[in-house]
Amino acid sequence: MCYHPVGHTNVTNEPWLRLASALAIGLLIGAERERRKGEGPLRSAAGIRTFALASLLGGMSFYLGRELLLGAAMLAMGAFCYAAYQRNYKHDPGLTSETALLLTVLLGGLAQLQPATASGLAVSVTILLAARTRLHHLVRAALSVEELTDGLMFAAAVLVVLPLTPDRYVGPYGAINPRTIWKIVILLVSISAVGYTAVRLLGPRFGLPITGLASGFVSSTATIASMASRSTLEPALARPAIAGAVLSTVATIVQMAIVIGATSQSTLHLLRVPLLSAGTAALAYGLALTFFCVRHEAISSNRPGRPFDLKTTLVLASTMTAILIGSASVNAWFGERGLVAATVLAGFADPHSAAISVTSLVESNKLGVRESAVPILAAFTANTVTKIVIAISGGGRRFGSIVVPGLLLVCVAAWVPVLFFG
Repeated sequence: MCYHPVGHTNVTNEPWLRLASALAIGLLIGAERERRKGEGPLRSAAGIRTFALASLLGGMSFYLGRELLLGAAMLAMGAFCYAAYQRNYKHDPGLTSETALLLTVLLGGLAQLQPATASGLAVSVTILLAARTRLHHLVRAALSVEELTDGLMFAAAVLVVLPLTPDRYVGPYGAINPRTIWKIVILLVSISAVGYTAVRLLGPRFGLPITGLASGFVSSTATIASMASRSTLEPALARPAIAGAVLSTVATIVQMAIVIGATSQSTLHLLRVPLLSAGTAALAYGLALTFFCVRHEAISSNRPGRPFDLKTTLVLASTMTAILIGSASVNAWFGERGLVAATVLAGFADPHSAAISVTSLVESNKLGVRESAVPILAAFTANTVTKIVIAISGGGRRFGSIVVPGLLLVCVAAWVPVLFFG
């Protein structure tokens, strides 16, 4: 039983405090609108006082008559906004102030139920209004049409497709969880978008090593191929290109840790030392090379692909699904040895999809946690072989003679903890 001292009241339930919160909301949003109100006969009809009164109107309406009176207040304010718009629409066709005024009335009413939520929304609205110039510049100038479209598609993948995706194991051998697959796809695309953004923001003036590290989150294999080509075409940039190629492997390891952890925390715990060891080796080797070429700067400004590509995303989801089914069937028919062979074949193209297939088997209790280490590292090794072939064939003897030892060092660093320490 809870005991409340005599005379004690919850201050947050006091009507005056909730009405004060409504007034503060109106003053906050109104202060921003006052700065954009303008001067003369064409100035906006609503400033700091109007917004403060509008929010207080919403609060008082809800306090006195609940939803019905608040609805009447909204209609009255809507009529006022219409009249104000008709007066100025030829000179300012925008509806931002009118919409903000109606929203302020609603926030004043919401403050009578949930003051904290209403205040948080008011701050968000004010920030959105104040960021007008920056947002316009971002959409109209900073972002290309392609980037904006990709961003909208990514938002649809997260906000529309993900909630509708079933969260249960289905398909042959019960190996496929559509929700898990789509989450991993979104995760990988997010990492790629971060890498794309980093390359674009940092620009080539920071040199190829940083660009290689950031581009590795898009595709380490593609980054090595690009760096090999750069090294061949521009011999003066061979050393920084080599550093960027090696540092891109750090991104591969970080991505593997993220996707493994997102699918199976127990598998990530098992592989934490091998992944940390490999990542440390890649970072140390890459930084050592960077130290010797820190004064070299990239002179090209090629962007690393696209931040979000629907075709690539669907191919990735299909590939992951096929690998999951194949790994489950091979595991059912031939046991662990067959699974290793399947993940090696998948790893030549993409170690992340192979790792996800193994961790999904762990989570569906079709494979033990301790048995997952060898197939995942085998896929990582197979992908390293792909990178070695690309480095030698694309960059020639000089490029390969420096990149290949780094790739082999990373691979050995990943296997040593498993082979010698269990």
